[in-house]
Amino acid sequence: MPVLARLIPSPLTVDVGTGAVGALGELLRDRRISAGGHVAVVVGPGKGEEVVEDIRPALENADVFPVEGGTVAAALELADRLRPGSFDAVVGVGGGRTLDVAKYAASLTGLPMVSVATNLAHDGLASPVASLEHDGRKGSYGVQAPIAVVVDLDYVRSCPPEQLRSGLGDALSNLSALADWELAGRERDEPVDGLAASFARASATSLLYRTDDLRSETFLAALAEALVLSGLAMAAAGSSRPCSGACHEISHAIDELFPDRSTHGQQVAVGALFACFLREDENLGALDAALLRYGVARTPSDLGLSDDQFAAAVARAPSTRPDRYTILEHLDLDESAIAERVRTFVDAVDR
Repeated sequence: MPVLARLIPSPLTVDVGTGAVGALGELLRDRRISAGGHVAVVVGPGKGEEVVEDIRPALENADVFPVEGGTVAAALELADRLRPGSFDAVVGVGGGRTLDVAKYAASLTGLPMVSVATNLAHDGLASPVASLEHDGRKGSYGVQAPIAVVVDLDYVRSCPPEQLRSGLGDALSNLSALADWELAGRERDEPVDGLAASFARASATSLLYRTDDLRSETFLAALAEALVLSGLAMAAAGSSRPCSGACHEISHAIDELFPDRSTHGQQVAVGALFACFLREDENLGALDAALLRYGVARTPSDLGLSDDQFAAAVARAPSTRPDRYTILEHLDLDESAIAERVRTFVDAVDR
């Protein structure tokens, strides 16, 4: 049976479980999303199309909009197509790129958005942030958080395991991001929101010591709930700060210098582990053990990068988010010092 929970601070409905797509059909049929069923269903290729077919009987008054790619241009085009339609809501169905396009277009048109995730690759399914490409670079754009999230574990279970590992890496990286936020609070008097920090920490710690199988229903439900908690953390903070620190700066730099090497979640996992190493963080051992237990990337070579390439990304990382203060800005290492720290880090992790 699906697990249904209502969480604050937003009026967010979270439906996680087997048969959750059926729950979406009920949401559409009983008019909780739209009194007349007038919704725009934004669907990505692959599993998104399969989900739409499964809920087709509930889409009598809905229009379906196929989208491909995760770009600002795709979101702007979708917004132009939505405006004449007099829709009550947008329902995004698919992976992260589709959901981000749907979130951005829904925000542009002033429509509430429902997120129907077909994978658990990152924390974007419930966050107030859309990660989109523009002019060859990926950027983060503030959007309205979804009013509901639906995750059907049967669909998620059939995804490639690398997507699940990516989602796990993204959630666990909160530990490092929070340490960076607290550092900024001490060194720069940056306000740290306690509720947002609690959500982000609960997201990571709920997964840190798990030992159940990656594809088990219990693990998938826990991962889905953890990613939703990350989204709520960002909504409470009004920014991505509780879930994005040096780990994400490093990932952004990898995307710029060495694109398409790995998934976002795997990159932030390595970035988080390296940042914890730099801080001599008390969570270093537990984080490394969790990543190792589930086969998530831990070293540059796991991302298809040499030590020197990873060091170059670390040196580039602060420029990707000039407004952020993390362990990288705090230490302010030069290139030779970074290269030495990377070599020491890799030796320690390999041991």
